[in-house]
Amino acid sequence: MENKINKLVVLGAGWLGHTLCVNAQTAGWQVQGTHRSDVHKFDFERQFILENDQLTHQIDLQDAYWVCAIAPRSRHNESNYPDTLTAALKLSKGLNAKGFLLCSSTGVYDQEPGVYSESSDISCTNERQIKLYEAEEQVLEQDGKVLRLAGLLGPNREPGRFVAGKELNTSSEQVVNMVHQQDVINAIFAVIEHWSVGQNIYNVVNPAHPTKAEYYALKCLQQGSEMPRFASDEKAERKVIGSAIEALGFTYQYGI
Repeated sequence: MENKINKLVVLGAGWLGHTLCVNAQTAGWQVQGTHRSDVHKFDFERQFILENDQLTHQIDLQDAYWVCAIAPRSRHNESNYPDTLTAALKLSKGLNAKGFLLCSSTGVYDQEPGVYSESSDISCTNERQIKLYEAEEQVLEQDGKVLRLAGLLGPNREPGRFVAGKELNTSSEQVVNMVHQQDVINAIFAVIEHWSVGQNIYNVVNPAHPTKAEYYALKCLQQGSEMPRFASDEKAERKVIGSAIEALGFTYQYGI
């Protein structure tokens, strides 16, 4: 990582964002990571909260790259996510941000069977798709970039635990689209380091796509947990391809 890009603001220092902050700080970057509280456990933490159209923040890092790792569906952010993003984009511009990267989701793609890449059409037929797509457009209009992340796994987020014994509204023959936390962080750094030459949108999805029956059987066995139940056994593959980002020299190094 070159010294000329050694400043980073991370919006949403949660499960993904906090680890991103730690990785960047370990690599010698100046880092500020946001959360809603004004109580700081780590030296990089800063408050960032939008309430009643009033932004309260402690961000002052000039000439930094910004990464929005706020989960649109989180309990605190679902209702005012677009406004929070608008406020963040405005603030980043005022602080001469070098670039703004949004962590979006492969949930923006249609749920119908098929193979999806960055160039696939998006129908925006459900509320989640619309929210994700509009957020992406908001960032792209400001010359930002977008990473569409697959289902996340990693420390304290094991699939065998969170599906244990559940009734899943999907087919056992559907394939999984997953990615490890550290691969996402490495992908973020790859995009930042190649900011001027990369695409505007990248999928970040591990190339392995086992069926959900195979995947969860293994994960539940590892956790000693109960297998989930599936709505059907119908063959219906929905596969998201994440190979385009490899043109930046990035490789997927962590299994799912």
